[in-house]
Amino acid sequence: MHTRSKAAFEVLLAAVVLGLLGNGLLRQTPWGLNVLLFNLAFAGALFVLLRRHAADRLTTQTYALLGAMVFFASMFVWRDSIELRFADTFAIVTILGVLFLPTLKVTARIAGVIHYAAGVVWAGFNAAFSAVPLLGTDISWNATLKAGWSRHLVAAVRGLLVAAPLVLIFGGLFMAADAMYEGWVKASFNVNLDEFISHLLLFTFFAWTTAGYFRGIVFLGTEKIVEDASPIPSRDEAPTAESRVEKVRAESGEQAVTLPESRTIVEHLNAPDVPEGASPIHEVSRSKEEKKAWNWATLDNTIVPGFTLGSVEVGVILGLVNAVFLSFVVFQVQYLFGGMDVVQSTPDFKLAEYARRGFGELVAVSAIVLPMLLAGHWLLKKEDRFAGTLFKVLAGVQIALLFVVMASAMQRLVLLTGNLGYGLTTVRLYPMIFMSWLAIVFILFAVTVLRGARQHFAWAALWSAFLVLGATHVLNPDAFIAKTNIALMQQGREFDDYYNAQLSDDAIPALLDSLEFLSADQKQTVAFELADRYCRIAEESDWRSLNISRRNASNALRNNRETIEALALCDSERICCGSKKFGLE
Repeated sequence: MHTRSKAAFEVLLAAVVLGLLGNGLLRQTPWGLNVLLFNLAFAGALFVLLRRHAADRLTTQTYALLGAMVFFASMFVWRDSIELRFADTFAIVTILGVLFLPTLKVTARIAGVIHYAAGVVWAGFNAAFSAVPLLGTDISWNATLKAGWSRHLVAAVRGLLVAAPLVLIFGGLFMAADAMYEGWVKASFNVNLDEFISHLLLFTFFAWTTAGYFRGIVFLGTEKIVEDASPIPSRDEAPTAESRVEKVRAESGEQAVTLPESRTIVEHLNAPDVPEGASPIHEVSRSKEEKKAWNWATLDNTIVPGFTLGSVEVGVILGLVNAVFLSFVVFQVQYLFGGMDVVQSTPDFKLAEYARRGFGELVAVSAIVLPMLLAGHWLLKKEDRFAGTLFKVLAGVQIALLFVVMASAMQRLVLLTGNLGYGLTTVRLYPMIFMSWLAIVFILFAVTVLRGARQHFAWAALWSAFLVLGATHVLNPDAFIAKTNIALMQQGREFDDYYNAQLSDDAIPALLDSLEFLSADQKQTVAFELADRYCRIAEESDWRSLNISRRNASNALRNNRETIEALALCDSERICCGSKKFGLE
């Protein structure tokens, strides 16, 4: 079996195994341990394939990314928050895209943000379509099916095809002859068609996309293996200087040119100048080199001629944007430094309108500034040094003003969720975490891009996102929200019992601890939701859905069974667990 065909066959086998695992593990919801096990198998298969067929791609960055992928998959076993699960999934998809960058001849550590986005898109495209060339051209089926154990596999399949009609004939006759035997056969081979189709579709999806992804990451961007070719040409086959000249001349379409007798062929090829009227061999070679000079890894603004920015454009654009930011900051200073006293003393000032209206918009402003500055820096004219200096100054001012805007947004959140506010929710907490990460990213922007080290920015920003997301898991957002709202309730603020009871299982221990502080109606609402939650957890007892938060919540609910059962007041109007009272029997 040829080397490329063998590698492709190994990719196909790995995809089939992962397809079976994906169908067997990930069909069970909610996800938990199954996500970790599948990602471990995926990372292990990818490591083995790269080590066998593309060992140069097993760099420190590759190991770090594979480790991060397994880490975020393990978070499905730890936390139950739907927002964290979404963020973990996004992180894993991003890692799969960044792992694909070597196929574009781009080093992940010094790639740009646009490279990361392109890597995700390119990885998705290969996952969707690359299985076609893998099955159609990469595998030499004739050679594969005649080699080693494959020969025996083909023989076994051939035997099954011959035996199948015989088994059906004899089996049908035996079933007609004995009713007991017929019943046993029907019970043994009773297949639910809908369930069978769902298994087939899931297996096909995971196997197909895995085959396409592995095929791309192993084969793309590497030298194509020439089948049955000697790696070192023989002496007779070694190209001579004359043959190289003839080859270049043939490619350029030129007729034979007589070389000066005073020069050897090698001297002629190495000569710096070409006499007028001579063969344009050097021009052809130089043009080829110029065409090869551009590549995806060194993508710059030469691909958009006429759209680069000089000092005038930079001054106008960033100057006006900074003016707008400055005008907003001037109005915000009094609130930032005056505190709640200024807010409360302002006539016709509505706290809720101020906080709710401003927070989301300011988060959006903070998110838009980063791509604007990155795009502006990329479009700078390389030959205009003053434009670069001006950009650094104005971008620095922009970032300083932006931090004031961020401080204003954070203050609005404090007002909205503080002693005089309305409590904490997921739509308030997660944007705050996102903006905290943006603050880190802007600091990284200043110390990399503005200091002439743009190539290190995206890698640093990516890992800062991973660190912030990991810290968010440690924070346990849903439990933090519930504890914050309970503390505010004890200070006299209103407690939204229904919303807090709807938080994920991460918040259940905190809610159980708060029952004694709730009113009778609030206790009943929370207890009823907790009773219903216990039934759902009990139905999700499959080992593939193992999750630490859900297990701890189940144990806490079981330990507080009598209290919850009494408070829930499950009756004909409010039925717990469908038709059972609390369902703890």
